[in-house]
Amino acid sequence: MQVLEKLRPLALLLLRLGLGIIFVSHGYPKLFGHSQQWMVAFQHMGFPPYFAYISGILEFFGGLLLIAGLFTQVAGLLLAVEMAIAIWRVHLPQGSVLAVHNYELPLALAVGTFALAAIGAGVLSFDNAIFGSRGKPPRRAKDKS
Repeated sequence: MQVLEKLRPLALLLLRLGLGIIFVSHGYPKLFGHSQQWMVAFQHMGFPPYFAYISGILEFFGGLLLIAGLFTQVAGLLLAVEMAIAIWRVHLPQGSVLAVHNYELPLALAVGTFALAAIGAGVLSFDNAIFGSRGKPPRRAKDKS
């Protein structure tokens, strides 16, 4: 599994890029598209209308931070919490917990961003360039067998 271990920096980069692109694409229309429609939609989901802007800011700028690998752990945690709230307040009320198709995208986004919050951005990131080893995932101890 040495080959996979060597691919860890690339895997974290691809995870950040993939998640970041998805979040930017979901946050952009809330901020720069039809904001009024999003405010109405959020009100119908039981949130105050201004939550559309909060969501848009979190998703757009959080996604950009993930792409850059800058403040990845903070951005990842905030986005994971946002997706957990979306699952709990919006998607689960649409059906049972077993109806995974109702919440599979926000679940995948929550788990991915939580993993980045826990692990960090990796060596191919601004976090690593600025903050050093704190931007790297922890090294696993080598087996002595």
